[in-house]
Amino acid sequence: MKIGVFSTFMSPLATPGMIRDFGRRAEDLGLESIWMGEHVALFDRNTYGYPGSKDGRIPVPEGGGMLDVTATFGFLAAATQKVRLGTGVALVPQRNPVYTAKEMCTLDWLSGGRIDFGIGVGWNKEEVEACGYRWEDRGARCDEFLEVLRRLWTEPVVDFAGKWVKFETMRMDPKPVQKPHIPIIVGGYAEAAMRRAVRFGAGWYGFNRDIDGTKQMLAMLDAAFAKAGRKRDKAFEIIITPPMSMAVDAMPAYAEIGVHRLLVNLGSQKPERVNQRLAEIGKLVKHAA
Repeated sequence: MKIGVFSTFMSPLATPGMIRDFGRRAEDLGLESIWMGEHVALFDRNTYGYPGSKDGRIPVPEGGGMLDVTATFGFLAAATQKVRLGTGVALVPQRNPVYTAKEMCTLDWLSGGRIDFGIGVGWNKEEVEACGYRWEDRGARCDEFLEVLRRLWTEPVVDFAGKWVKFETMRMDPKPVQKPHIPIIVGGYAEAAMRRAVRFGAGWYGFNRDIDGTKQMLAMLDAAFAKAGRKRDKAFEIIITPPMSMAVDAMPAYAEIGVHRLLVNLGSQKPERVNQRLAEIGKLVKHAA
């Protein structure tokens, strides 16, 4: 089982020096990948609460905010040589798909093929609308945007006529280093997310899932594969971030149920806490080796 780390870098703690040092330490530790969440803006009032916390709010430091994932991964790619970089998750239906295709294939090109494109439809209604899109049709829009990305990454010249995107004879280069294209890792827990994983995904990502919760999601995923007349094969990756409360020595049990990658949540980015957490994760890396 591969061991990575999930960290949503936030100012003011996530300085350039901190991020550079973290990337190099993670690589030296033998971590397989660094994953980062995405939100372009936060709101004082939300229609729906953040599902990853008890109070429904993202735990952002006072006066701070979340760094942009694309810029941060470019910075990390330059500071590292081997560690993979994954979006956990990119909020596709609120992104411009042409810009997203360009950003991700450029990152893949500059990093030497180290990008994993984790995607989801998002939970923040206000954020989706602030980016200029409707909340209610974000699932269908996500599917169309993913088709745009996939074609721009693989075809020399693309004509596209969808509901939200239309263009003719478009060329986008350079193509991603990875073939056939950057791996698309689908996040989400609804049946629609499972169908999206079957249609577009090289894998499925579950955040804050314990062992039982992971088993339930895998049963849903396998049902979606069966409905599509397919069977999940060994190449389809299962990627999980366990709950923060789970002891590190309990995590190897994920391998027994077929998890390929475990992305341990870094949590606090205070220097002393980062040191403590990386020491804990290092023991897990040795156990998995």
